Amino acid sequence: MARTRRPVVPGWFTGGGDTDGGGPGAEGFRLLGTRCGACGAVFFPRVDSFCRNPGCAGTELMEVPLSRRGTVWSYTDGRYRPPPPYVSDPEVPWQPYTLVAVELAAERMVVLGQAAPGVTVADLRVGMPVEVVPGVLGEDAETVWTTWWWRPVPRDDGGGRDR
Repeated sequence: MARTRRPVVPGWFTGGGDTDGGGPGAEGFRLLGTRCGACGAVFFPRVDSFCRNPGCAGTELMEVPLSRRGTVWSYTDGRYRPPPPYVSDPEVPWQPYTLVAVELAAERMVVLGQAAPGVTVADLRVGMPVEVVPGVLGEDAETVWTTWWWRPVPRDDGGGRDR
């Protein structure tokens, strides 16, 4: 029986086909935000009822795909098992993971997320370009829980990651 693919948080990103962080499905994968029709402010995570800008009373909100690329604003490693709704098997030894805060210049915001598998704090630097790609947060017998990852943008010359 095929497992169902479900986003960890519905409505926060597009469906993107592949989840290896680089296949053809990564090209169409986007985080989804909300733009206020009154003031133009963009928010992530999305909001559907009112503008979060304290100086705006707007209620006309439109879903917008966010930029696929941004720059590293900050990063760290997670060395503890976070609480639910994070999905992890308590029987499996905990493995540290890398968190990346990414500045999306066009939206004037910073979005937090995990780095793609294999990307460590040693691979990152503030200001380096990264892109959002589909990922898998966890799996069980019935479900593959999908999420987003940040990964360094490959260099144009094909010589690996931009460092």
